[in-house]
Amino acid sequence: MVTTTSDRRTCGRIAPVILNIAAYQFVAIDDVPALAAQLRASADAAALRGTVLVAPEGINLFLAGSDEGIGAFMRALRTDVRFADIVVKESRSAAPPFARLKVKQKREIIAFRQDDASPLAGRAPALPPATLARWLAQGRDDGGRRIVLLDTRNRDEIAHGCFDDALCLPIDNFTDLPGALALEREALADATVVSYCTGGIRCEKAALWMQANGFGRVWQLDGGILGYFEQVGGYRYAGNCFVFDERIALDPALQPLRDASPDA
Repeated sequence: MVTTTSDRRTCGRIAPVILNIAAYQFVAIDDVPALAAQLRASADAAALRGTVLVAPEGINLFLAGSDEGIGAFMRALRTDVRFADIVVKESRSAAPPFARLKVKQKREIIAFRQDDASPLAGRAPALPPATLARWLAQGRDDGGRRIVLLDTRNRDEIAHGCFDDALCLPIDNFTDLPGALALEREALADATVVSYCTGGIRCEKAALWMQANGFGRVWQLDGGILGYFEQVGGYRYAGNCFVFDERIALDPALQPLRDASPDA
């Protein structure tokens, strides 16, 4: 059935007919150009917009389209055993928040430039959102230790919102994180650190780097802020979560700060 503009309006407002997804998977990719071409063809066939990053360490997806288009793309992707269990975070908008489809080949799906932070050798411990919410409510982890929430995003993203009392470092790029953390080593020595980011990629690498460099008890927030919003909501989170598209940011109900025009 074709959806018309009038069908998409409810009480004078545009109904959220576009499905947006964010997903990543750390897995060894031997032929990056071939996979990039395959994903481009699949996304084009499904009339999707957004960004696909492909690197030797895995893939990172930010895509928008119809339910049918997203469904077809994900079914095709999951036929590849490397991505059969990829986890997808969803949100809705009235129009695609991306102008076009971009498929890029990169050295890393998120630049960090640290040899001791590769999830291909094994993941850092992942803390479920519900467990973090419980820890925050009780004011300590299950071993009675104090909790430090470490924001691994840059200062511009943090300005839109962050967890209450989080450690927010004055960095402009993810590659600046190791240097900034070196100054916090003593302050974190007796704490359980839970690193977090938008969707999970940066906090996963950060947690691995911290473990490899002598920091003690370190977790990554599984699924990042968006996963937390999806499963828990906004408990102990102040503000919105910046996203890298025309919506600017999402609130804890995964509603956009600014929606793209349906005619854009």
